[in-house]
Amino acid sequence: MEQRGRRTRQERRQWIAYMLTLVTFWSAASAQIRYSMSEEMKEGTVVGNVAKDLGLDKSTLKERGYRIVYGSTEPPFRVNQDDGILYVNRKIDREEVCDRSKVCLINLKTVLENPLEVHYVAVEILDVNDHSPSFPENEKVLEIFESALPGARFQLQAARDADSGPLSVQQYKLSQNEHFRLEVKDRGENRKTPSLILQKSLDRESVKTHALLLTAVDGGEPSLSSEKTISIFVSDVNDNCPEFLLNPYSFYITENNAPGDFVFSVKASDRDEGDNAFISYHILRDSRTENSLTSFLNINSENGNILALKTFDFETVKTFQFQVVATDSGTPSLSSNVTVNVFILDQNDNGPVILYPVSANGSAEGVEEIPRNVNAGHLVTKVRAYDPDIGYNGWLLFSLQEVSDHSLFGLERYTGQIRTLRSFTETDETEHKLVILVKDNGNISLSATATVIVKAVEPKEAFAASDTKGAAKDEEESNVTFYLMITLASVSALFLISIIVLIVMQCSKPTDYSSKYLQDTNYDGTLCHTGAAPVRSGRPGDRVAAHRALPRPVPTGADAVPASTRSAGSPHTDCCTFIINRLLFIRGCSSTTDSDTDNMVDY
Repeated sequence: MEQRGRRTRQERRQWIAYMLTLVTFWSAASAQIRYSMSEEMKEGTVVGNVAKDLGLDKSTLKERGYRIVYGSTEPPFRVNQDDGILYVNRKIDREEVCDRSKVCLINLKTVLENPLEVHYVAVEILDVNDHSPSFPENEKVLEIFESALPGARFQLQAARDADSGPLSVQQYKLSQNEHFRLEVKDRGENRKTPSLILQKSLDRESVKTHALLLTAVDGGEPSLSSEKTISIFVSDVNDNCPEFLLNPYSFYITENNAPGDFVFSVKASDRDEGDNAFISYHILRDSRTENSLTSFLNINSENGNILALKTFDFETVKTFQFQVVATDSGTPSLSSNVTVNVFILDQNDNGPVILYPVSANGSAEGVEEIPRNVNAGHLVTKVRAYDPDIGYNGWLLFSLQEVSDHSLFGLERYTGQIRTLRSFTETDETEHKLVILVKDNGNISLSATATVIVKAVEPKEAFAASDTKGAAKDEEESNVTFYLMITLASVSALFLISIIVLIVMQCSKPTDYSSKYLQDTNYDGTLCHTGAAPVRSGRPGDRVAAHRALPRPVPTGADAVPASTRSAGSPHTDCCTFIINRLLFIRGCSSTTDSDTDNMVDY
């Protein structure tokens, strides 16, 4: 009997447990009553009167042990056994209980004993905007090449909001800038993903970094937000050529420099960075020119320092030009070139050179012979010299370094002319030695000397010597004047041919020129007298008149016509009259008297 009773009680308990399980599953699908409350309510907040809403007798609640069955953890609610009111037992965070569910329900099972009754109560937890959006990281770093094209997209991480529905993240905002805009895609279930869109090309050389502020805003009232910094570093590409500091460069080198000396340098910069900004230099050499002046120079490929490999001579080359090329190390490399103008500065490295006098053996010596009867100021000779240098280095001054008689000869300081200061006397020596010093005006002046031996001779001997020197000089200068003579002969021949052509053209015309050129009505056609006109003496013009009255050449031979037989109307006379008037500039004349002769004028 005892075992049978135990078996009966065990079966009853199993049946009750089974029924409770069924009721529990059924209550999950449908509760008897349902309340709603906002999350984060204070402890003790009234949710509802369960006993009243379920129709329970309040007086029996305590006796029957009315309570909430909630598993092993402390229930979020408690029921008062005296009045059956449901209270908040602790603060409820909806996001902890239901995560991101659209509807958050807490199902409660209330139990009454003696007899056993189970009632199900559902409490909906309403969301409040108690959470701000948050980003997984506070700062986002992006590296974008400056070669990126407008329209490039860069995905950003979305912000998360523990709240749900309209209280979750609803929009994103991007700080004002000219290079980027924000695009947001809605992926559903409160998931909005932001992206950066490049709308204007980047230039690292202008702006290396861009700082943007991304703001996520939820839909609460008032709204909550959070911010995230986006740091954009613009990566370099080789888009800039090297640039020289000057273009063109101008440098000055003093001649006679030592080989291997540093003479000048060029400098270029590249706005890129890294290898794209590493510059190497080289001189652009022309392979077609073997003796190019660029072979005199060498450039340091790393720093642009230029060294002279040889010595420059101002008298050989005064200026030259070359090109320097700067190339960066980018891929592909970019380069630029610059023109370098080099000016050689003169030094006083050349002494005066005596051109005259020069003896047969090449020494600066000469002999000058002058008559003894010359007066003061007579030019004895001129010392000629030149200096290959320029400026003060080539400005020559002449001075008498040695002279036998200072009172007899003088030297002009700037021209080198030697002149007599007085006339020779019987006591003066026949031969005088003059040593002329020629020096330049350099800082350290250089000089040369010339010796002139002056011999005082009788006038006839001086003239003979002068003729001899003149002949020698003519022989030396004959080569110089040869081409001039040819030119003059050619011009003269052309002029003569032109005259002959003009004469032929004029004589071929049968025009009567008597009315045009012969204004005297009594003119008889005689060109000029064949006899000498009488000359009056005692007048200054008689000699001239006599010369003008000399017989003029007349045609002879078969074509000669006596003056008395030539008529004014004959064509031959007219033609000759015109020719003489036009070409020889001699007027036609009739019988000439003494008074007419005095009034004649040569044309």
